Amino acid sequence: MLRNMLGFGLGVTTATVAILLAGYFGKRRRRAFPLHGWIGLVALVAVEVLLFRRTELVATYFTPLAWTAYILIADGAVLALTNRSRLHDAPITMARMAALSIPLWLIFEAYNLRLHNWTYVGVPPWPLAALGYGWSFATITPAIFETSDLVQALLPALPAEPWKISRAAENAVMASGAACLILPLLLPQRIAAYTFALVWVGFLFLLDPLNRRLGLPSFLGDLSEGFLRRVYGFTMAGWICGWLWEFWNNWAAAKWHYTFPMFQQMKIFEMPAPGYLGFLPFAMECFAMYVTAAWLVGWLKRVK
Repeated sequence: MLRNMLGFGLGVTTATVAILLAGYFGKRRRRAFPLHGWIGLVALVAVEVLLFRRTELVATYFTPLAWTAYILIADGAVLALTNRSRLHDAPITMARMAALSIPLWLIFEAYNLRLHNWTYVGVPPWPLAALGYGWSFATITPAIFETSDLVQALLPALPAEPWKISRAAENAVMASGAACLILPLLLPQRIAAYTFALVWVGFLFLLDPLNRRLGLPSFLGDLSEGFLRRVYGFTMAGWICGWLWEFWNNWAAAKWHYTFPMFQQMKIFEMPAPGYLGFLPFAMECFAMYVTAAWLVGWLKRVK
């Protein structure tokens, strides 16, 4: 059973990457694949080789090494396809995004202190652990945004009718988001451990309508204008990043184990199979959280 699940995971991950590659090579490119993309590709191959040769330093820091390389590759592909990218056009913004990614992920770690849904193993002693944690957390938001940029660059035109979204509907979504975030903290711990899925959508429901009201980028704002590209981009970024997170985590020496009290017999890599669906709203949630946080610290201005 375990071998079958591992084979299934490898198959899905390979197919996901193959579809991305087919899309990239099938799309007209505006410029050659850039140097930083090649550096990322060479670095990813190198750390993979060193990992399987059991090089201790690489095995311990494999997650942040692989994701840093991936971000360079994804940004390079976006630049080749569109002639613009985050690292090329706004490197300071990308650095700020990486910096914000750390405290934003620590919010989920704080929830996990109560819900006990995952744990880390193979982590080196402090202060080396701090380097590994901080570096890894700093790649989360940039990886999702870069993957969304890549997906959006590959998408065809997506004509759609604008949604009519009332203020009452926004209020209901925000209230449901607040409830999703509060319930896991109020329920008894043995019950709350089953509710982490609420946290994966709670910040999205709470913050996205707020972002729209503030004149900030939002999915509801996009839908109200008939713009679907960002919705699809971040949804698919969740799928892609989710499989890559779990694929690379499976082989790393310093890694996470999921310990939540269900589906433990249905693991693909370390993640119980239903958990992969949670990555789709999680990527959208990361977008909403980043937009709000960047506005609060003055790094993002209202667009209207």
